[in-house]
Amino acid sequence: MSVDVVDLREFYATPLGRRAAASINAALSRNGGLPSDIDIMGLGYPIPFFNALLESKEKAIVLMPSRQGAVQWPLGTTCRTALVEDDELPLATASVQCVVVVHVLENTFDPIHVLDEIWRVLVPEGKLILVATNRRGLWTRFEHTPFGNGRPFSRGQLATLLRKAKLTPSHWDSCLNFPPLRIAWLLQLYPFIERVARRIWPIFCGAHMVVASKRLYQGIPAKARKTKKVPVPVLAPQGARVGHDTRKAQGGAG
Repeated sequence: MSVDVVDLREFYATPLGRRAAASINAALSRNGGLPSDIDIMGLGYPIPFFNALLESKEKAIVLMPSRQGAVQWPLGTTCRTALVEDDELPLATASVQCVVVVHVLENTFDPIHVLDEIWRVLVPEGKLILVATNRRGLWTRFEHTPFGNGRPFSRGQLATLLRKAKLTPSHWDSCLNFPPLRIAWLLQLYPFIERVARRIWPIFCGAHMVVASKRLYQGIPAKARKTKKVPVPVLAPQGARVGHDTRKAQGGAG
């Protein structure tokens, strides 16, 4: 079941949602952050991360899947969001330098089609930043968060999907390394818990974050081969047995 945009907005406004956004923002910052000087596209619901990490929003757009719904962003200025089909993006080929995908792959009908479309709109060597729920983590087992909806992925499954879409992973990181519990006093301990959990059991994180790049693979040219004479068998008809036939003919005449 897909997550509604209203539910996403309300979740990230809660104390637990703010902790979740801080965890993902920290992972993004550890891996270079979000560039503000290039064309960047967000797909899904990247608003909490764009608000925190983008110094300039003039080159950023946010495309939200039709099944999710859309909200205005940024507030108080020109809207830079649009409602789209995530497997048919209304962008020209090789037109975006960076794509940030959050809350999409878990809820789409065909993840490989979405990744193929992202590959199409990325420039050569363009960057994809993908956040997806970890199937081994606690967060996928609690439905009061958007990470508990849809289809979670293991790291191996994500790597396979990216490879099929001709996207090469360069960095992996873990997010949400704390339980999704809404206990006030426990929320204060989440930063400490996450620092410890990232080192001890990152395999059980709530979400994966992967940075991948678009590759244009060069075809291998066919080498010209030297011609070589190869004997070819030829069917040769056998000659008639002339001597036998002649004797037979003479005997008949006598």
